[in-house]
Amino acid sequence: MWIKALSFLSITSIPKLRWSSPKAFTLKPPIVSVVFLIIGLVVFGLGEALLVTAGVGVSPWTVFAQGVTNVTGWSLGFATFIISASVLFLWIPLRQTPGMGTVLNAIIIALVLEFVLPYLPTFETFVANALLALVGVFVTGFGGAIYLIANLGPGPRDGLMTGLQAITHQPIALVRTFLEVLVVAIGWTLGGTLGLGTIFFALGIGPAIAIGMQILQSRGTVQ
Repeated sequence: MWIKALSFLSITSIPKLRWSSPKAFTLKPPIVSVVFLIIGLVVFGLGEALLVTAGVGVSPWTVFAQGVTNVTGWSLGFATFIISASVLFLWIPLRQTPGMGTVLNAIIIALVLEFVLPYLPTFETFVANALLALVGVFVTGFGGAIYLIANLGPGPRDGLMTGLQAITHQPIALVRTFLEVLVVAIGWTLGGTLGLGTIFFALGIGPAIAIGMQILQSRGTVQ
């Protein structure tokens, strides 16, 4: 029973399915890969929107950005930009390849947050909002699994995850959990604010991505 429950730990690399692009950086990506990339990013953005709507804690990287603002005096937006840029520089030694997904990651998720947030339900009870945040984490993870399998370039943080996984050969869930817990610990130490949703995200996003990949892999044909 426990072995089956922890089977997502068997996911130690991004699966290659029929709709995966042969290369992350390409000027002529397969149409099917682009379609799944966009679907994945929309689902990813929806999950993040649910987390924001729940209002029970921001994501670990936002806690990190809050901590940076406390130390530097920068705005939250500028601190987030600097952190993302720094993460991209870490791609160089990790030999990660950007692609159209790296750019569309920021654009599509921002658009989803902009247009979907006003229409999402809000709840008065803390328990309902906590459940909404938990759903948001797993929706985000499933969307991340879809767009990563499309193999058209990860976002900055997902690229850091895949790069570290490639050199450590550890399960994706453990690598992502390590990263999220690390950044939230640093952000909290610097004065960032965390909540229950933050904890859900830090501990749940890695397993959610891995479980999403496991589901998609079981239903798709491996190349």
